Amino acid sequence: MRFTYAEAMTRAEYYAPLAQAAESAGFTSMTVADSLIYPRESDSTYPYTDTGDREFLEDKEFIETMTLVTHLAARTETLRFTPFVLKLPVRPPVLVAKQASSIAHLSNNRLGLGVGLSPWPEDFSVMGVPWARRGKRMDECMDILRGLTSGEFFSYDGEFYSFPEIKQCPAASERIPLLVGGHSDAALRRAVRKGDGWMHAGGDGEELDRLLGRLAEIRKEEGVEGDESFEVHVISSDAYDPEGVKRLQDKGVTDCIVGFRVPYIKGSDTEPLEKKIKHLESYAESVIERS
Repeated sequence: MRFTYAEAMTRAEYYAPLAQAAESAGFTSMTVADSLIYPRESDSTYPYTDTGDREFLEDKEFIETMTLVTHLAARTETLRFTPFVLKLPVRPPVLVAKQASSIAHLSNNRLGLGVGLSPWPEDFSVMGVPWARRGKRMDECMDILRGLTSGEFFSYDGEFYSFPEIKQCPAASERIPLLVGGHSDAALRRAVRKGDGWMHAGGDGEELDRLLGRLAEIRKEEGVEGDESFEVHVISSDAYDPEGVKRLQDKGVTDCIVGFRVPYIKGSDTEPLEKKIKHLESYAESVIERS
């Protein structure tokens, strides 16, 4: 089992020392959240809270995701960084491919590229991208990422994107994992067909079991159920003790995502940096070292 440290919506200057502490404590990776804008007015709801409220996002310090990954990679040596998740179809995929290859090259392949759909129509509108057929656009973006990050000449002719043979250099020396986030059936199938893994966004244990079961069904349908390289990243209360970690491993989970506070609160994060570091060090002693 691998372990990922999740911290989001905290003070920007905390991220580097937290990444260094997570690396020292034995975590494999660290998530990096993505947020582009906060609209003054919106009727959208947040899909991962009980109330759907999104006001907690206002005035949070979100450093642009790929910029923060680069900064953190430069301050660490072994820790992998995983956008959780990059809102891919609102961005130009050729640019994202260049960013991903550059980060992977500079960091010695320490990028696991979590990608997904934004739940906010406003993200699409302000970026000049249609909301309609966003799933198909996402598929094309993933195809382009896969092709261009190979370092070989690659052309594309799709519904939304078309370009002649081009190459980007430098390329990563290893395949950049594309990890698909989302709980819909389409997201699970996309993770299997086009990705290298799936990222769970949270929820109760019964729902997680349903999602893991459906993921296993799709992998069997697609004939890839035996692919041991496929990554399954989950958030679960079972991840906070060694016995629970073993249960998750038996269900096919490869990566536990753990955090130590609820980030969905209005206002600034008031938890001191020292307390955050103590949390992750205690977890490493009680769980990572015993798993």
